[in-house]
Amino acid sequence: MSIAIGNLNKKNIIAAVVFILLGFYLSSIVPSIEIAWVTAILLFTIYLFAFEIVEVDVAAVTVMVVLGLTGLFASYMGLSEPLVEPRNLFNGFAGNAVMSIVAVMIIGAGLDKTGLMTKVASFILKVGGNTEQRVIPIVSGTVGIISSFMQNVGAAALFLPVVSRISARTGLPMSRLLMPMGFTAILGGTVTMVGSSPLILLNDLILTSNSALPKDVTPMETFNIFDVTPIGLALVATGIIYFVLAGRFVLPKNKSESNTASSAMDYFKELYNLDYDLNEIIVPSESSLVGHIFEDVEHKYKIRIIALRRGTDDLRIGAGGVARDTPIEPETVLGVIGSPYAIQTFVDTFGLKTQKQLVSFTEALSSAKAGIAEIVVPPSSSIVGKSARDVWMRKTYGLSLLAILRNGETIREGDGVRDLAFQAGDTLIAHVTWDALDRLAKDKKNFVVVTTEYPHEEVRPDKLGFALFFFAIALSLVLFSDLRLSISLLVGAMGMVLSGVLSMDEAYQAVSWKTVFLLASLIPLGFAVESSGTAAWIADATLRFMGDVPTWVLQAVIAILATFFTLVMSNVGATVLLVPLAVNIAIGAGADPAVFALTVAIATSNSFLIPTHQVNALIMGPGGYRVPDFLKAGGIMTVLFLVVSLSMLNIVF
Repeated sequence: MSIAIGNLNKKNIIAAVVFILLGFYLSSIVPSIEIAWVTAILLFTIYLFAFEIVEVDVAAVTVMVVLGLTGLFASYMGLSEPLVEPRNLFNGFAGNAVMSIVAVMIIGAGLDKTGLMTKVASFILKVGGNTEQRVIPIVSGTVGIISSFMQNVGAAALFLPVVSRISARTGLPMSRLLMPMGFTAILGGTVTMVGSSPLILLNDLILTSNSALPKDVTPMETFNIFDVTPIGLALVATGIIYFVLAGRFVLPKNKSESNTASSAMDYFKELYNLDYDLNEIIVPSESSLVGHIFEDVEHKYKIRIIALRRGTDDLRIGAGGVARDTPIEPETVLGVIGSPYAIQTFVDTFGLKTQKQLVSFTEALSSAKAGIAEIVVPPSSSIVGKSARDVWMRKTYGLSLLAILRNGETIREGDGVRDLAFQAGDTLIAHVTWDALDRLAKDKKNFVVVTTEYPHEEVRPDKLGFALFFFAIALSLVLFSDLRLSISLLVGAMGMVLSGVLSMDEAYQAVSWKTVFLLASLIPLGFAVESSGTAAWIADATLRFMGDVPTWVLQAVIAILATFFTLVMSNVGATVLLVPLAVNIAIGAGADPAVFALTVAIATSNSFLIPTHQVNALIMGPGGYRVPDFLKAGGIMTVLFLVVSLSMLNIVF
């Protein structure tokens, strides 16, 4: 409730009034009370998604509950029966599409745990050279193929460290590499029927639509895993060629980006304008700093205390060791990061002593044990919407936050960085021990660690053979057996667990439960739209409005509508809402309804104009991108996507 109230600003209230008025108008022209109620719920769903009143998964579950309540209030609503029977309300959670997505996520995590991405990065560095024209096709092509078998945001997250390493070794700015990689990760989701949530969901939606087809219409056939491959490969190739030929004109080149610095500290000074140094400071017994806690001085003097030592045995650093309420005692030795001016002001104010070099922290804060790192906040992170102060970042995660890069702007200590609510795509610049960073690297739901050049062990490289074997088994079952997609993929997922590639806890952590609940909760809405006749009514009204136009024009309208919907709401939501509509329009126009349904599922990947897609949000911070950068590069990509996808759909089908 607090989230909803917090997001009900003036714009959202005005929009709510408009949606309510639109609902009243539509209720006066629809042919039945069932269609009126389903239309009202549809408008409510679109409003929640488009204006982000609550998180998308919360919105989806809310809509499912509203549909369930129609069973209790049916008579008061003028309905003879519920819009969705209560016994069918939760079918989505046991559906083929949902379980397939869960299995794909686990398989992807298993491949990642073996260190496969490091091998891929080494190969790219070996053959890619140091020019954009060679690096972009290799990186983007590899990501496109990988994202065809796992969620595209997962593929992009896997390759963020890879691109960072390539950027550091070649001197190519991250902003010139990340957008091609991110866009191709999205495009790669169209290469197979398991590459994106809409395509995984499509066959289930087709089966649902078949149950509501008129008797004189032949039921639609479902699609096999590689039926869309020619279309997807054409889109991936288009994206790569586009950036190779036009990248110099449409990709930004941030002047602040330079990865050729001679040391890690120099790199961060140059990239983020952080003129920070690490200092060892002694607190004399007579200093007025004694008795204060860290929070009293850090913000005021623009410093960060990352470690302390009391006596010979009490060394505190990292998670659980240092917190903002830590008291400062006499003769304490502090490890402090800050600009030379800030450090000198702090020392002079409290009469402190500085060491010319590290003495107490020689081992603990050596480059072999700790340093500054870049960590990106992914859309799935539990810290989104919370501040560093809320989550006790230093104490909980061992991250001493120095700055946040957001929309190309660096927000530093002293600028309220610890009180700023995190957003998806934020790049955190923090001092951290490598042990703590290694733990964060495994927590892919909450953090994507960009910094890779630090001492850490490869994760289970000895399990690579098992991971590839069970991936091949799953793929073979999908291709050459009659098993349902979900069962085939779960064979591979459980093989990863049983062979020790992943523990069961790691398998649970690999699943984006937000995606699962979003998908499963929207399936009943799709059923209600179809079974109530709402989709048929909207389709009929659309055909009357369009008049006598060629079939390809109607298909293009459907693709453009899907593109618009996916910019303002989730691609899963857009697919659930539009597939029934597309099927009914196709039937009315005498076209192939399965092809129109596929048009929707593919067009919902056309999300390049603004950073609303999870992949775009993920790369925005590390690449230093702004919204105009997406409008510039994504505008052309959007048009190319529509032209190529529609052309290939009509050639292949």
